[in-house]
Amino acid sequence: MNPQKEMGCLEVAMEKISAKAREFGLDFYDIFFEICPADIIYTFGAYGMPTRFSHWTFGKAYHKMKTQYDYNLGRIYEMVINSDPCYAFLLEGNSLIQNKLIMAHVIAHCDFFKNNIYFKNTSRAMVESMAAAANRFREYEFKYGRAKVESFIDAAIAIQEHVEPRRLIRKSSNQDEAPKHECRHKKPETPYDDLWSLGDKEIFKCDTCDHPRKFPPEPEKDLMLFITQNSKELEDWQRDIMSVIRQEMLYFWPQMETKIMNEGWASYWHLRIMREIELDEAETIELAKMHSGIVQTSRTRLNPYTLGLKIFEDIEKRWENPTEEEREKYGRPGGEGKQKIFEVRAMENDISFLRNYLTKELVDDLDLYLFKKMGYDWKISQKEWEKVRDGLVINLTNCSFPHIVVQDGDFNKKGELYLKHYFEGVELDVFYLEKTLPHVYTLWGKTVHLETRLDNKPVLFSYNGEKGSKKFL
Repeated sequence: MNPQKEMGCLEVAMEKISAKAREFGLDFYDIFFEICPADIIYTFGAYGMPTRFSHWTFGKAYHKMKTQYDYNLGRIYEMVINSDPCYAFLLEGNSLIQNKLIMAHVIAHCDFFKNNIYFKNTSRAMVESMAAAANRFREYEFKYGRAKVESFIDAAIAIQEHVEPRRLIRKSSNQDEAPKHECRHKKPETPYDDLWSLGDKEIFKCDTCDHPRKFPPEPEKDLMLFITQNSKELEDWQRDIMSVIRQEMLYFWPQMETKIMNEGWASYWHLRIMREIELDEAETIELAKMHSGIVQTSRTRLNPYTLGLKIFEDIEKRWENPTEEEREKYGRPGGEGKQKIFEVRAMENDISFLRNYLTKELVDDLDLYLFKKMGYDWKISQKEWEKVRDGLVINLTNCSFPHIVVQDGDFNKKGELYLKHYFEGVELDVFYLEKTLPHVYTLWGKTVHLETRLDNKPVLFSYNGEKGSKKFL
């Protein structure tokens, strides 16, 4: 089929697929599709967006992904951008039926982006924002030198995952506020005020001064924001870079914490929609092959497409045709399958999705298990369904990143930064830790400490700008 005729067929298919999706109840932004060569698709995949600042880590990711494509070890069929309108990029060389399935898949992604609660505060104009930030970064490189700017970006990227996406959630207004005390040693209004307190033996006693303020008042999870606001070493252009990288991470965070749901939702709907589209025998066979490749399982990694799809199908079945036990125990009347999966799509993230809807039957059917290294071999460590479910949830907590907070921003009264790792059974990678602390020092400008646990003992890692140290507490 010549390219012009194929484009005409794609346009007709898009109209049919969109109409069928709306008929099923999907609600999505307008979508613009573009067909791109592999070099462009994999550049977008490495950068995460079509418009973003330049950095060597993106080139490294591109080389890895493109090599896998060249050797037929991996393939990106499409890339969709969470924006309004949505932009989707299709890989040049896809067959017509592949692009039809991908269109249905993309529409479901866009529905998820628009309606899931965790995307509520996402900027829908991030494509434009990233483009503007990239231009500013290039200006900084011209003004301060590329090596200096890239070195600073290295430091910022080293801690980019340590943000707090729930920062906008305010505390309850009825919480009791801490009592406020006025310090008696306040600055005098006139040079003669001290004459009024001659002979006052209590003048040098002050309960408030005896209890210095803690900085920050409570442990601060958003390390990026804390350093941006409080570091005395950063220049304005460096604060701008920190702010941009933080905002971009906040943009990507909902996608990371809903990966299983998002891919499962898209897989669920591309199946339903394509079953309603008229296909010939050859297209039906090719569709089946492509879908089986998407949901193919592995012994060593979790396939989010498969797990998400199976959970959504199970939810629909259990709420559509509940057993007698479910009717009596949970009060499910039946006939609510579609309504329930749309409710789950709107209100859950991966952690609550697995916690609430991954059942014993699904764990058994999908043959899920936990494994770990024992000696020199990797072996199955757990097959009990509840522990498998809990293990998956633990691995997804905080998007699989360690939970580290700012404990003290003025440690030792010298302006040193004291960080604390909330240990939850998984030790930090010591090699990575020791390589990261110098980057944190670059951002903070003074000695940096990190408390964690090794071999079930508290240990403190420090870096003072010249060398690192470690001591057990």
